Amino acid sequence: MTRLANKKAMILFVFMLGTFAVGMTEYVVTGLLTQFAEDLNVAVSLTGLLLSVYAISVAIFGPVLRVLTIKFPPKPLLIGLVALFIISNIVAATAPNFEVLLMSRLLSATMHAPFFGLCMSMAINLSAPDKRTNAIAIVQGGLTIAVMIGVPFGSFLGGMLSWRLVFWFLVILGTMVLLGLIAVVPNEQHRQLPQLKKELRALKSKNVLMVLAVIVFGFSGVFTAYTFKEPMLREIAGFGVTGVTFGLFAFGLGAVIGNFVSGRVVPRALTRSLMVSLVCLAAVLASFSFMLQIPSLAFFICFLFGAGTFGTTPLLNAKVILAAREAPMLAGTVAASIFNVANALGATLGTMFLDAGMSYKMITLAAAAIVLFGLLLTIVTSQVEDKEVFQ
Repeated sequence: MTRLANKKAMILFVFMLGTFAVGMTEYVVTGLLTQFAEDLNVAVSLTGLLLSVYAISVAIFGPVLRVLTIKFPPKPLLIGLVALFIISNIVAATAPNFEVLLMSRLLSATMHAPFFGLCMSMAINLSAPDKRTNAIAIVQGGLTIAVMIGVPFGSFLGGMLSWRLVFWFLVILGTMVLLGLIAVVPNEQHRQLPQLKKELRALKSKNVLMVLAVIVFGFSGVFTAYTFKEPMLREIAGFGVTGVTFGLFAFGLGAVIGNFVSGRVVPRALTRSLMVSLVCLAAVLASFSFMLQIPSLAFFICFLFGAGTFGTTPLLNAKVILAAREAPMLAGTVAASIFNVANALGATLGTMFLDAGMSYKMITLAAAAIVLFGLLLTIVTSQVEDKEVFQ
C-alpha cells in the first residue's frame, strides 16, 4: 500500500513540476520585456505580443490539438507535448530576431492546455473520490509556485545575465519532466477508444457550460485588475523595485496557499465553496487600490489577491472536469483554454478602461463588479446543475 502511495505521489510531483515549467514559460516574459526590446531591436510595446499571442494560442490551438490527438494513449501524448515544450524553448533561446521568438511562443502555447488537461484528468483517476479536488490543486500548484518563485527568479536571471539563459533553464526543466514522465507514469491504454462526438456532447451539458460561463464572464474580472498590478504598486503604494518585488512575491505566496487550501474542498462542497471564494475575491478587488495607499497593508492585500485568485481556480477546474465525467481530458484542456480567454478578455477590458480615462481605483471596482457577476452566474448554476455529478 505504501509503495502504491509513493508511486502516486511521484506521478503527481512530476505533473506539478511540469505545470511549474509551463506556468513559468507563460508568465516569465512579463519581467523580460525591456531586455527583449533592447536585444532584438523592437519597441517595448511590440513585445507585449509575446503575452497576447501566447494566451490566444492556448485558447485556440489547445483544444484543436487535443481533438486531433484524442485517441492517443495518455503517456505517449504527454511525452510528445513535453518534447514540443523543449523544442519551443530551444527555439526561443536561440531566436535571432523577434519574429522567431514570437513563433516559439506560439509553439509553446499549443501544448499548454492539452498538457494541463491530461495531467489533471490523470491525477483525478489516481485519486479517491474525496481527494479529487486535492489532486487538481497539486497539479495546479506547479503554476502557483511558478508565479511565486519561477517568475521572479526568471526576471532576475534575465536582468542580471541574459534573457536567453531563462529559456535554457526552461529547457533543462522540460528535460527533467520528460525523464520523469518516462520513468514513473504508467503506459496505460484506453480501455475504450474515446469517441469525439460523445466527448463533445459531454461538454455541451449545462453543468459544464455554466461553469465555463463563470470563468469567462466572472473570473475575467481578476485579470482586469491583475494586468495593472505592477503599475498600481508603483503609483498608489509608491513602491520602488524592491517594494514591487515583495508585492509580487506576496501575491505568489497567497496564490500557493490559496491553491492548496481550496484543494481540501470535497466535490459535494464545490459549489458552495466557489460562492464564498468569489465573494471574498470581489471584496479584495474592491478594496485593493484603497489598501495600497497604506504601505503596511499593501503587502497583505497583495497576499489576499493571490489567495483569492488561485484559491478559486482549482474549484472551477474541478467543477468542469467532474461535470464532464465522460470527457475529463478534453474538459481539462478546454478549461485551461477558457482561463486564457478570460485572461485576454480581462486584460483587454482593463486596457480599454484605462484608455477611457478611468483611474486604477475605478478599474479595481469594475473588476470586483465583474467577479460579482460571476457569483450571480454561480448562484444560477447551483439551481440548475445536476448535484449527483459532484457526489
